[in-house]
Parts: sequence; C-alpha cells; structure tokens
Amino acid sequence: MTQEEIKLVPAVERATRILDVVARRRSHPSLSELARELDIAKSSVHTLCRTLVELNLLIRRPDQTYQLGPHLMRWSNAFTQQSDVATEFASIWDKETEMPGATITLSVLEGNEVVYIAARNSDVSHSLIDFRAGMRLPAAFTATGKSFLSHMSDFEVKRLYGDGLPTPRTPHSVQSMEHLLGELEQTRKNHYSVDNQQVAEGIVCFGASVLDSRNTPIAGVAVSLLAEDISEAEREKIIANVRRIASTLSTRMGADLG
Repeated sequence: MTQEEIKLVPAVERATRILDVVARRRSHPSLSELARELDIAKSSVHTLCRTLVELNLLIRRPDQTYQLGPHLMRWSNAFTQQSDVATEFASIWDKETEMPGATITLSVLEGNEVVYIAARNSDVSHSLIDFRAGMRLPAAFTATGKSFLSHMSDFEVKRLYGDGLPTPRTPHSVQSMEHLLGELEQTRKNHYSVDNQQVAEGIVCFGASVLDSRNTPIAGVAVSLLAEDISEAEREKIIANVRRIASTLSTRMGADLG
C-alpha cells in the first residue's frame, strides 16, 4: 500500500498535529492560535484539546493556553528504552545497495575519540583499513568524529583538545586547531562531514550525525570508499546516501527533523 492509499483517521491526525504545534512552539499557544495555525475550526480544536487534556496529553494553563502533558513522558521513556541505534542501523544497512564497494560504519563519541559499534565492510571493499566494532580512532580525523564535533562550540572543541591535537595518522590529517575549526564550520554549513584521507591514505569518508529525540547527536554514520573510485557524480550520490541513512536513523530514534 502506498502512502497515498493509506487513509488516516481524521481525529487522530488532527490531535497529532495539535501536539506537534504545542511541542514546537516556544510560547504556549491558545485555542485560537492553534485553530489559526492548523486551519481547523475552533470548535473542533476545542473538542480535541479537551480530550487531550483529559488524557493528560495536554495541560490547560490558567491563562487558557496549552502545554504538553505528563502522559507524553511515559511514551518518551518507553521509546528511549525500546530504541537501539545499533539495531536500527543493522536493520537498514542491507537495504543500502546503491553504493557498491562502500563500507558503512556506525560510531559513538567517547572523549576525543570515536568508537565503532557496527561496520559493514563491503565484499569488494579495500584492504587499506578494516573497520570493526570496538575500533577507536581520533575524532578530529574521522568523518563521524568531525560530525560530532560540529555540534560543539569552538570553545568546547578547544577545551576537548586542551593538550593538543592527536598525532597525525597520514600527511593529510588535520594538524592545527585553526584548520580543524575551519573544517567543522564547513561541516555545519554542508550538513555532512569529510575525512579526505586523514585516517588512511587512499580512503575518503563522508559522515553525518544520528540525532535523538532531543536533537542531540548520539551516533555517526559514515560511508568510506577508495579515493580513486570517487568521481564528482559519485561524490554527490554518496553524500545524498549517507545523509539519507543518518536521517532515517534519526527519525527512528525520535529526532524532529522538521
């Protein structure tokens, strides 16, 4: 069944939209504001909000505005307990058939290093570096590490490397804080990161962050290929794929990418 063929229950769909608006608004919306923003009759919004209040999904404040209710925390806690980014990663990696010859990895940040928790080394992949669960690499050099660091302020990055950057792994490894901060700024603008032969000569990696329900990075996804195999067209395709994988995982982990 396609998305177009799925028939949504109107009341459920509208109630969900109300909760979404209340969750995203910095100020507490009134009944009139909800009706106007959602383009729903005020009487319908009133009935839905009254039901949501009774279910503790919304709280009606003394000034007649609305905020999220405590019942949502039960769902949030249950979702957190039931979610496992590594399991979700494993459930989608076999579907990624658009990148033959690529290695796909999942890592987490620990101090100033990334720790790999899952890897799919391609059958036709290179032998220059063998990614495996448990492997540690300097965050400053790796694609996923740079993606993590890009979510920090420059001050936090400098504090993390108060004793200096790690020993270069290749001649291409970033060797100055100024250079690293420049790469992180570019990562923020592009919404993806690049390790251009900084971990292993001949290997280029593209990375993106996996976000949780607080839109905080909890993992990083990277795709690695031989530098000689990447044309400009291939580069764009790879970047689109790694961002799509990260977005899919982020959505499954509860991130709001809207």
